[in-house]
Amino acid sequence: MALLEVQNLQKQFGETRVLKDITFSMEKGEALSVIGSSGSGKTTLLRCLNFLETADAGRILMDKEVLFDGSDPACRDERKIREKRLHFGLVFQAFHLFPQYTALGNVTLAPLLAAREQGRTDAAAKEAILAEGEALLATMGLSDRKDNYPHQLSGGQCQRVAIARALAMKPDILCFDEPTSALDPELTGEVLRVIRSLAEKKTTMIIVTHEMAFARDVADHCIFMDQGVIVESGRASDVIDHPKEERTRRFVASIGKG
Repeated sequence: MALLEVQNLQKQFGETRVLKDITFSMEKGEALSVIGSSGSGKTTLLRCLNFLETADAGRILMDKEVLFDGSDPACRDERKIREKRLHFGLVFQAFHLFPQYTALGNVTLAPLLAAREQGRTDAAAKEAILAEGEALLATMGLSDRKDNYPHQLSGGQCQRVAIARALAMKPDILCFDEPTSALDPELTGEVLRVIRSLAEKKTTMIIVTHEMAFARDVADHCIFMDQGVIVESGRASDVIDHPKEERTRRFVASIGKG
């Protein structure tokens, strides 16, 4: 049974149609890579799934629950949207860490705020959240950096903190938007190793990436987008190594398979 179903999703900015009837589904524990040239709609798709943008039409279902229905005005209620965002974690290209907080502070900020909203302000609740944050940083290989501020970390370390921060809210699906594009080549490998380890643990993920070899080897399935439409989808190795569509073949040839 599909965990996520996206049905005929559409998004328009002014006269420009950025997403045109995007439809796909994915199962729990699956890693989905999304590839395509700049301007193809990949980032807008992630932002609509995370409710950072509101789609104009279509439906988003999580485990059969309707999170968004373009024909239902109630789906646009801001309070409900905040709740729906909890289903998704998003790791941005440029980290977006809070400079005034340590690595541990960045990872635990949202869980602490959520606990406060739920009335869990006791010392035991705070201690549990801090312990969980430390465990996540340990998973990222950053135990010795928990008290460092972002300016004291490398780009790769900042991105690993950002991944831990996204995981701290226990999302159903972890989304990556070109997670290595802001990194120097020598730092790219450490972030890709973390994402690979998450895939091995069957973390449900959507990965927008320009790293073709990574998209092929880590993801179960792959979507190729061009001009706001899904041109081709299927097993990642098939889409990247043996594309059926001419547009897919041209894109893979232009960027290389690694």
